[in-house]
Amino acid sequence: MTASLPLDLHALFALQQQAFAAQSFPPEAVRRDRLDRLQRLVEEHELQISDAISADFGNRSHHETAIGEVIIVLAALAHTRSHLRRWMKRRSVRTSFHSLPGSSSILPQPLGVAGIVSPWNYPLQLALVPAIAALAAGNRVMLKPSELTPRFSQLLADLVAQRFSVDEFTVVTGDADVGRAFVQLPFNHLFFTGSTAVGRQVALAAAANLTPVTLELGGKSPAIVDDSADLLDTARKLAAGKLFNAGQTCIAPDYVLVPAARTQDFAQAYTQAVEEMYPTLEGNADYTSIVNDRHFARLQALADDARSRGAQVQVINPGGAAHDPAGRRMRPSLLLGVDDAMAVMQEEIFGPLLPVMGYGSLDEAIAFVNARARPLALYWFGRDRGNRERVLRETVSGGVTVNDVLLHIAQENLPFGGVGDSGSGAYHGEYGFRIFSKEKPVFEQSRLAGTWLLRPPYGKLANSVIRTLRRLL
Repeated sequence: MTASLPLDLHALFALQQQAFAAQSFPPEAVRRDRLDRLQRLVEEHELQISDAISADFGNRSHHETAIGEVIIVLAALAHTRSHLRRWMKRRSVRTSFHSLPGSSSILPQPLGVAGIVSPWNYPLQLALVPAIAALAAGNRVMLKPSELTPRFSQLLADLVAQRFSVDEFTVVTGDADVGRAFVQLPFNHLFFTGSTAVGRQVALAAAANLTPVTLELGGKSPAIVDDSADLLDTARKLAAGKLFNAGQTCIAPDYVLVPAARTQDFAQAYTQAVEEMYPTLEGNADYTSIVNDRHFARLQALADDARSRGAQVQVINPGGAAHDPAGRRMRPSLLLGVDDAMAVMQEEIFGPLLPVMGYGSLDEAIAFVNARARPLALYWFGRDRGNRERVLRETVSGGVTVNDVLLHIAQENLPFGGVGDSGSGAYHGEYGFRIFSKEKPVFEQSRLAGTWLLRPPYGKLANSVIRTLRRLL
């Protein structure tokens, strides 16, 4: 049986439920074996995976797949294996004084069947990192990858089917209708990565079953350039992060706030940085294509709308080659003079367009960020510690990288997740293990317990004990 066959989703879900019922607390050795099989899947088929992703995009840099997907997955596997025994352990916690000499502990218990819906932009990483957490926690897993990367999705389905039984870990391929049916299953936990709009629909579908949901969404992640920042160093880092995967990254900097007097200097520095990294775009394997014609047209429409409303669109054209809609290699562009009426400042961009806005004071920059939906990521550049601390304390975002971009996602000991419109819940490392576990509280009574003192019939003794307890609070 292969995971790509048109299996009835309810029957498949029932198989996984039955398998979990037969082994509801897999031992450490079973969990490690599942993680080991997943690692071999990635290591033995890395080139095949990278080729499939590149074919789906039109061109996807193999280096970017290695850096942004394979290394992160392998790091998650290594970190999980290293800490799994500790995470699984029943751990003692302090017992309230009035219940001594009893003892309290927490037992991390698998939830059951976990559903994962992954997107197209990082199809390996965003499918397997949550799957690693779910398998480590002892769950059965059903995964629905994106239909926008069909070659990769089918390859992943085939590779998983070769290494896992269908009631253990399975990949369900299909279109948006399959996705809608998938999220309506009564999973014990549902994990979704994608757009905010679709995330709302997923949350509604899950609510019908009271299924707990982790939503990893997106939004407009700002970068604030402080007056104390080195502009060229900042521009190089922003360009590298913005143009990684051609901007098709949920935590890509979506717009930049720069001191008003330095916007032109920043634009020049950013242009220099782009030309350093990409001397030409035509035939350049380092520069990733936009995933499909619809997304390419959407990005072009954002730039056209901004231009028609008065923005200055500075197209950075390394090598002087013509615009390449057929290859979907969209030219990196800076957008100056943007305002809130423009679509590019209302929608998540997900491409190589970078709006730049000037600000007069740090108060103004912070107020601008806080007037908008809470972003998945925020970036701050500078040397002024006071200003850095103000931004960290006075803004709310899913995560922050200071003096660089993207790198908070690569830290296994940091939770990764959104807030508000950018998502709910967080994973990576132990945080992922916990969201796919029920942390069961256990109180164990002692033979020496004095609870009999507070049983009916109540009288003077009970009153005395109550007064004593209240004095000790």
